[in-house]
Amino acid sequence: MPNVPVYRILRPLRQSVAAVFASPHSGSDYPAHFLARSALDRHMIRSSEDAFVDRLFDMAPDFGAPFLAARMPRAYIDLNRAADELDPGVIDGVMRAPHNPRVSSGLGVIPRVVAGGRAIYSGKLSLDEAQARIRQVWHPYHEALRGLLDQTRAEFGEVLLLDCHSMPHEAIDAHMRPGQPRPDVVLGDRFGAAARRDLVDRVEAAFTSAGLRVVRNAPFAGAHITQAYGRPSRGMHAIQIEIDRALYMDEARIEPRPDFAAFRSLMAGVVAEITGALRHSLPLAAE
Repeated sequence: MPNVPVYRILRPLRQSVAAVFASPHSGSDYPAHFLARSALDRHMIRSSEDAFVDRLFDMAPDFGAPFLAARMPRAYIDLNRAADELDPGVIDGVMRAPHNPRVSSGLGVIPRVVAGGRAIYSGKLSLDEAQARIRQVWHPYHEALRGLLDQTRAEFGEVLLLDCHSMPHEAIDAHMRPGQPRPDVVLGDRFGAAARRDLVDRVEAAFTSAGLRVVRNAPFAGAHITQAYGRPSRGMHAIQIEIDRALYMDEARIEPRPDFAAFRSLMAGVVAEITGALRHSLPLAAE
């Protein structure tokens, strides 16, 4: 892979809140060699990308919090998986491990499929190539994320990670009861294991006050990032945010809706409320 940036960090002039916003799945810098090798066309391969989520949250520095966004796409490497979630179905030389539903479904750290179960490759990758992606992309992103979290916790005493994602509009259909209102946002805190309850309450309140329907942990409770960085007993909290893509984009065309700017403005209000609430709920560093 060429020596190109694999993430970007937007920082406030002065960090004033104990929060870090991140978007691991909105990367859209598709390497030419990857596209040439894929069995999918340039449009179809984007189907599992959290398109434009970085643009929904990149105003976080205006409210005193840093924002980390991946540049490499999820189809190339999934930053919300553990580095050892290797899929023998797509990586040559990998031994079968104990059952892992994410790997079994083709959604390991090196994905085998995109949305709809469509295969990315016609053959397998070498283990060396898979390890190179992990070394060149996965580790730098997580080192940057860990650095932001550690710096914030050192300054403020605690830190909340807001891990920002999007979900296909139909993703929750199988989990809906007849007549049940469809949620716009799913917050995942791994059923209370990844974040203090009052913090989740405040994040939920920010979305509901914007007129969005919110549910928790179903069908998305949080994956590797929430599990790895959510350590409330150590002053590290993590909440995964999933937003219905139909609210701001044309999913078939992978284009922002005409009213994208209005929805982004709505999200700015949500970010403002979250960061404002955190100033009162997480300890501030001594001045």
